[in-house]
Amino acid sequence: METIRVALSDLNGVARGKRLPAAGTDKVEAGEVRLPMSICNLDIFGRDIEGSPLVFATGDADGQLQPTERGPVPMPWLPRAELLYPMMMWKDGAPFAGDARAALVDVVARFAARGLRPVCATEMEFTLFDGESDPPEPPRDPVTGRRLRHADITGLDALDRFAAFFDDLYDGAEAMGVPAQAAISEAGTAQFEVDLAHADALRAADDAWLFKMLVKGTARRHGMAASFMAKPDPEDAGNGMHVHCSVLDSTGANVFDDGGAEGTPALRHAVMGCLSGMAECTLIFAPHAGSYARLVPGAHAPTGIGWAYDNRTAAIRVPDSAPPARRVEHRVAGGDANPYLLLAAVLGAMLDGMEQATLPPAPITGNAYALDLPQIPADWGTALARFGDGALPARIFTPMLIDNMTRTKRQEMAATEGVEHGALTRMYLHRL
Repeated sequence: METIRVALSDLNGVARGKRLPAAGTDKVEAGEVRLPMSICNLDIFGRDIEGSPLVFATGDADGQLQPTERGPVPMPWLPRAELLYPMMMWKDGAPFAGDARAALVDVVARFAARGLRPVCATEMEFTLFDGESDPPEPPRDPVTGRRLRHADITGLDALDRFAAFFDDLYDGAEAMGVPAQAAISEAGTAQFEVDLAHADALRAADDAWLFKMLVKGTARRHGMAASFMAKPDPEDAGNGMHVHCSVLDSTGANVFDDGGAEGTPALRHAVMGCLSGMAECTLIFAPHAGSYARLVPGAHAPTGIGWAYDNRTAAIRVPDSAPPARRVEHRVAGGDANPYLLLAAVLGAMLDGMEQATLPPAPITGNAYALDLPQIPADWGTALARFGDGALPARIFTPMLIDNMTRTKRQEMAATEGVEHGALTRMYLHRL
């Protein structure tokens, strides 16, 4: 190891930080490395937020970087480099309320106060592109050299043609401690999904954030670009990030498990929390220009607010599984969501429902897209307004984070107004 990167997640999930020589590790671990607190609140293009109180009003003050419990991880796509990902703190050591990871820390602490521990897993969808083409084009088939022009849903041959990429990806995941499991070829051209194993909520969010960096870095080494954009091509399938969540008690037992297929009342309370907060938290699930192009009824990206058992047309699905693995699957978020804010929103809604102890309507049967269901916001502006004024976001997130997020999205909205989808893809491709 010759260099280290010290980076944390901004509200968009982009890694922000600095590069240090290897000798700087001791300074990081001692809490002696600082960065402006405003880096937690840059827009997707890396610009300060106009009028943000974190910039000129505070003199663009530094915060203190506190290492997380995981410690340094290798960056396999770079020669002899490691990554330390800290949390932003005030200079007196108090947590910084605008840190995306801190939002999830707060939600997990609320579970812990009730003697509960959430466990989560993510399904990570991404699309590969030619690393040199402009405008972005699908990659060339590594075997034939011809550009890919169509999808191959669950095709093993599609995976095997990219075997060198996936071999490096899995080797990198193992080196980083990211529990990559099954990979499949998805419904889009050069679109793939890799499942990450269940872990405690913070670890699961860290895994998802690190995995995005790994996919992008590994793709670059293979002459490609990888994107988790929700809808890179308006005519092709979009990328989602489904999350699976269960809750364990102090003995390690799943509080959703009653030994049968329906699950406990706590499961249904958690489902109701997710349904009640879905419209107000849509900005977390679909945070970018172009995100809403994915949310089209009938396109395996649910827009109707409903739930079901083992039904992939529903926004909230309770998968068919062994009773000890009974869980909630939240299927709304795009691949462009920030994993920390996404899990904070989903788990916060679940806990809110469990605390309110209200029951959901009857589960959906059949095709949810054909039913007259309440809908999540269909556009960015509506989602922004619902998040900023929502009662549930105010119970999950700090006022600072809500203010920072809404300022960020208003600035990005102004910057992308009137930009057609192809140009959006070029703007976002290497950022998401």
